[in-house]
Amino acid sequence: MTTEDYDMRTLAELTPFVGDSMPYLYDGSSNEGLRVCSVYAFHLFTDGPGEMEIDGVRYPIERRTLIFLRPGQPHAFHISPKHPLASHNLYCDMWDNRDPVSLHRTFIYAPNPFRLHEQSTSEPCDELDTLPGVFSLQPYPHLYDAFLHIVKLYNELLHYRSEAVNSLLYAWMLSWHHACSTRQPHDYRIVRLLEQLEMNPERRETVEQWWTLCGLKRTYFHELFLRETGMTPKAYQHRLWMKRAMHLLQESDLSVTAIADKLGYPSIHPFTRHFTAYYGVSPKQYRQNPRKNL
Repeated sequence: MTTEDYDMRTLAELTPFVGDSMPYLYDGSSNEGLRVCSVYAFHLFTDGPGEMEIDGVRYPIERRTLIFLRPGQPHAFHISPKHPLASHNLYCDMWDNRDPVSLHRTFIYAPNPFRLHEQSTSEPCDELDTLPGVFSLQPYPHLYDAFLHIVKLYNELLHYRSEAVNSLLYAWMLSWHHACSTRQPHDYRIVRLLEQLEMNPERRETVEQWWTLCGLKRTYFHELFLRETGMTPKAYQHRLWMKRAMHLLQESDLSVTAIADKLGYPSIHPFTRHFTAYYGVSPKQYRQNPRKNL
């Protein structure tokens, strides 16, 4: 292992500090041209269309597009004056909450040389580097709502604002990284179906009912479901039941037999076989010591 490997930080080591948060209406004015900023910046657009230029590359801005900019990164907003776009802007440090630069951020505009007198600390972190500069939050309503909640608290809290907002941003960054690094469905029909299934995992609907709900034919539904989730419908359904069983064993006083019945099993025996094969311990063993056994 090299010295650089030892110096590499993880996302869990972030110490975020939000120096400012404000709503902004981009209308194509001159101050939206090519520039750099001294701190990390988020821009969450509620609508589109428009374009965002980052390091000389243009990206489309659509509804719920998130822009993530690093300190000193050249960027420009290309917005039509005929269609201004509203954005929730958040300026922050990621690695320094003791002497944060985001409390007094600065911009330098082209054609001036992009030489910042001071900028936010940047630590070597592969996980942070992999986060995209442009990302749609449309398929991730929980991330969208959580970001707006951070902005709302920053603007409303009178006491312990930094403590609350900085902690929430830390959790949000970890959640965003998870969304970026794991497979997530994007097709609205599959997303809608999965939301209903997650809310009612005990309903033993047939897979035929699933493709009917999505308005799709059998063959295409199976292909789309596998592509969107990485699992067959039957495997996904089985995972839902096992996850629900785990929660019921941990959070309820129902007997194992009652849980098997609640999940639609004809008896305790096939349920026990499925649970043991999935988790490596029997339902009874899991209930006795969930942390140790799972």
